[in-house]
Formats: sequence, C-alpha cells, structure tokens
Amino acid sequence: MDAVGDAAGRRDQVVRAAVEQGLLDAEPLVCLLDTAGIRASAAALTAAFEAVTAPGTPVLHTFAVKAAPLVPVLRLLADCGLGCEVAGPGELALARAAGIPAGRTVLDSPAKTAGELREALALGIAVNADNHQELERLDALAAPGGPARPPVGVRVNPQTGAGAIDALSTATATSKFGIGLRDPGARERLVRACLDRPWITRLHVHSGSQGLPLPLIAEGVRALHALAEEINAAAGHRRIDTLDIGGGLPVNFASDEETPTYAAYARALREAVPALFDGAYGLVTEFGRSLLAKHGTVLARVEYTKTSGGRRIALTHAGVQVATRTVYAPEAWPLRILPYDSGGAPKTGAPTPQDIAGPACFAGDLLATARELPELAPGDLIAVPDTGAYFFTAHYGYNSLPRPSVHGFTTGAAGGVRFTPVRPAQTTRELVAEAGGAFRDALL
Repeated sequence: MDAVGDAAGRRDQVVRAAVEQGLLDAEPLVCLLDTAGIRASAAALTAAFEAVTAPGTPVLHTFAVKAAPLVPVLRLLADCGLGCEVAGPGELALARAAGIPAGRTVLDSPAKTAGELREALALGIAVNADNHQELERLDALAAPGGPARPPVGVRVNPQTGAGAIDALSTATATSKFGIGLRDPGARERLVRACLDRPWITRLHVHSGSQGLPLPLIAEGVRALHALAEEINAAAGHRRIDTLDIGGGLPVNFASDEETPTYAAYARALREAVPALFDGAYGLVTEFGRSLLAKHGTVLARVEYTKTSGGRRIALTHAGVQVATRTVYAPEAWPLRILPYDSGGAPKTGAPTPQDIAGPACFAGDLLATARELPELAPGDLIAVPDTGAYFFTAHYGYNSLPRPSVHGFTTGAAGGVRFTPVRPAQTTRELVAEAGGAFRDALL
C-alpha cells in the first residue's frame, strides 16, 4: 500500500477504535493527534537539512508554539530534538512547562514589552528584535561589559511579495513584521545599526506561509543571506554568525499526500542560496503547521439532519470553535470531510450535496457547503483531517463553546490503537470561572 493509502487505512482504524473505546460517549466532539506521524515529520525535517548542510554546521530546528500550544506536543517534539519558537509570555510559559531549555528557545514578537525582553535575556533565551525602537530598548539591556547575553538578532522583511493568502503573507511591502529592506535608506540604516551593536549576531526572516510557492520563500532567505554577507564585509569579520530562516512550509489540504516535502524545501533553498549551507552560518528554523497539520483529526457526531430550500444540512458539533479560519475564509482554508457511520465504519452510498454545519449560532458556521457525500444521518460521524495545527489547538470561544478534549494515539502491529489524554475537555465550571464567575456582583 502506498503512503496515501496507508494514511487512509490508519485513519479508518483509529476512527473505529475511538468509537469502540467510548471516546465519543461523553463528548460529541474529540480531537486526535497521531504521535508516530508527528515523530516522522520531525525526523523528515532533520534529515532534509542534514542532507544539504556542511558537516558540523550548528542547526536548531524550533517548533512555532502558536501552531499547537499544547505542553505534551512541545514535549514530544523536544524528544525528537526540536526546540521552541515563542511569540509572547504565554507561549514561553508553555515551552518552559514542557522543559524546553532556554538555549533551544527563540522569542519572536512584534510587540515585546521591556519586561518580556528583560526576562528573556535573563533566562538566556535568544531574541529577535522587530524594529529600530526595540533595538534602542535593548541597548540598555544588552550593554557591553554586562553579564553574558544570549543571542540577539534582527528580523528583516525582504519585501519579496505576497502569496495566495494576503493575511498570512509576512514579506509584503507593508508587512507589520520586521525592518523592510527595500524602503529608501532602510538597508543602509539597518547595516549601521548592526555595526554599532556588537551584540547583534543573528538575522531573522520569515518569508514562508500557507499559499506561498517555494521559489518565493527561497527568495526571502536569499535576501537574508546577502544582507548578512554585507554586514560582515562592512565589519571586517563575521559579526553575523547565525541565520534564522523562519518556517512557513505550505501544507496540502486536498489529499493525504504530504507535499511539498522538507526535502523539496531544502533543495529549493540550496538552488537559490548555495552558500547558505556551506557551514559559514549556523541555522535556525521555526516550522509549525507543516509539522502538525497532517497528523490531527477532528471527529464529531452528526446530531441532526434536515433539508432547507432543497439543500441537505448535517448539523454537527464541529464548527467555528475548532475551524475558525475555514468558517471565515473557506476559499483559503478548505477542509476535507470524511463520513463514517455510528460504528466508525466509512460511510458509503450515492453522493448527495450537503452542508456540514457547526453548532454556533450564526449562519456562516459551515465547514463545507454543498459537499458531495453519502447521505448523513443522526448518529453518524464526520472526520476532518489535516487539523493538527491552528485548528482545534487555537480555540475560538464563540457561544461559550467549550474547548474539546485532545487525545494522542499510537497504533500497534496487531491493529490495536492506544489513546492518551493530551488535554481534557473544558468543563462548564471552568467556562464560568473564565467568564468572571467569581466576580458576579462586581458591576452592581
């Protein structure tokens, strides 16, 4: 069986096991993470860079915590050799709770407070400054003659252009991230800023994301390497010693095929910037979606079905709270819907156009519109694959819908499936507490 067929068969096995083991008895919605799949993606990333990088080159692969802010996930990836890229005190707290060493943590954020910077430097966490004002703030914190400091870098915006999804394109002419390289006088000012601060030893770019082709991502990295060479030539020595090239490898949401691969990405970089891998610079990566997306599945019960205006509608428990991007931008974030019967077997039958609706109280809460599927009935299940990153881990609390439970799973050679709790479902008591329940009379 090929890799795509194996993935489908494995998913069918897991859905059936989830039903048989009662995961949906107490909850109409559960979320599943494939432990072996996550490990395989981490191994593929590491191998792809080892294949093109000069021996002995320092390479740190970090996971973008925002893609799946779950402590057990961060711990699993750490066991695979990955660190963490964090974008604020909350994500830093999660990384520390997972036991990620400071030296394997990178702090990126466009709006770091002085307190966040002070804490990161005190802990020994690498910091990428976003702008000149942040560099001025760091001047006092990273003064020469002080205690040893962790690496400090500068985020640059190569202004290489947008991809298919404007909201995710970070290297546009007017992106809020980093220091633009093509604005009048900006490049010269940035070179001078680095020369004036001997504690700046890194440059950072994040030119990739969903909807961007590999050549455009590689162009941003090429611009970063050229800037480092310019700064080092002006300094007369290797002032910049590490390049943080970000992440943003796109994910295929149309099938089980994993494409583009990390190997293809590494080859694209080597073709565009051959010197990137010659050992002159240490490398840092910050992948998120591409490590987790293909290894997550939302599993939800169909509660009711009906027809309105001639259209079949299946009302399920999976909607905007777990698939926020799909509900609000369905053309940019389409998801597959896989039907199963109440026993967890793949549903068969003549395809019928159906809307797959979520539980939220607004008309647009739809995972799919007029999707051709075997006719669904109450008690059936839908599986929504490719949701391991940014979907059920980035909860949207519309209608005070609770966060669903998350379970990791492993499969055995004999066909057995073992589920492990990763995060419990949010209780109504916790919802009330989060909504200020302890301060009921505060506004009277």
